[in-house]
Amino acid sequence: MKSVAKKTIFSIKPYIPGKPISEVKRELGLKEVIKLASNENPYPPSPKVLKAITQAAKEVNRYPDGDCFYLRSALAKRLKVNPRQLIFSNGSDELIVMAVRAFVDNGDEVIIAKPSFLIYEIASKIEGANIKNIPLKDFSYDLDSMKKAVTKKTKIIFLGNPDNPSGTYLKDQDVAKFLRGLRKDILVFFDEAYYEYVDEKDYVDSLGLLKNYKNVIVTRTFSKMYGLAGLRIGYGIANLELVDILNRIREPFNVNSIAQVAALACLNENAYYKDIAKKVKDQREFLYKSFDRLGLEFKKSYTNFILINVKSDSTLVSQKLLKKGVIVRDMSSWGVKNFIRVSIGTQKENKKFIKVLGEIL
Repeated sequence: MKSVAKKTIFSIKPYIPGKPISEVKRELGLKEVIKLASNENPYPPSPKVLKAITQAAKEVNRYPDGDCFYLRSALAKRLKVNPRQLIFSNGSDELIVMAVRAFVDNGDEVIIAKPSFLIYEIASKIEGANIKNIPLKDFSYDLDSMKKAVTKKTKIIFLGNPDNPSGTYLKDQDVAKFLRGLRKDILVFFDEAYYEYVDEKDYVDSLGLLKNYKNVIVTRTFSKMYGLAGLRIGYGIANLELVDILNRIREPFNVNSIAQVAALACLNENAYYKDIAKKVKDQREFLYKSFDRLGLEFKKSYTNFILINVKSDSTLVSQKLLKKGVIVRDMSSWGVKNFIRVSIGTQKENKKFIKVLGEIL
């Protein structure tokens, strides 16, 4: 079958997610394993969200609401947007794939920072796009160079905000300058999977951009802060015309009924998730101090993960950590040598990680 498959896919390396805890326990015979590899929320959803999930499970014999009516209504009210400006997805990853499928033809160009979330490049290559990788500048987006890279073939520019894996964010004045004079037929894709962790005053108001830019889409997820990674639900906000285009290629029933109910319940649990945000910030500071004590360089993060320079072979360091029951993300496959990315876990998990890291370095 290889001879009849799309030629564009053979330049793609399969995306390899972080190992699940059960797999590591099974393969290495370990009783205790902590996972700090996939930027997940280490805390479970609130009791009220879990109760909503239990109730919704009784109706899984029925197809879900393909329009996500109740979630759409509640989220639109919270974001102060037209409900029809929302499009829901099976994780925000699906919106990346949908956007590329809708706008990119074979030979078109897509501009991506390097390193950045791998799905941008994978999805683009499937459609035959030529990728223009623009290196990060001090682990931040080099918006000037990205803008200079635009040609008549450019169709999409991906902007992770905050960025994965660096954890840095885009400032409003820099984004305003970037968009000024940019062609209006280029889709500017703001991936805001981690936006809930940012409270900096100069963080770009991406939803405000929608008023003046019809070529902007903002995507977010319930996987990170809200802890619904296993249910796969994300959403995008854009102008009505852009949402209509994406809806034409959206799969029917792409968001399952349990995910819809859980996400809706999350919107009513502000105090619970505000407490989680504080825990993440407190533990982030603990990790910063621990890295300083170990003499390790790291990039200040505005997310729930940190990029760390281990000053040696990151693959070897990751493997040693794994054998000790700590799963982290080796960044060598992302083109970042000697770095690992660690998700911010619970206090207990973070203490174990630091203890083991200190032992193997």
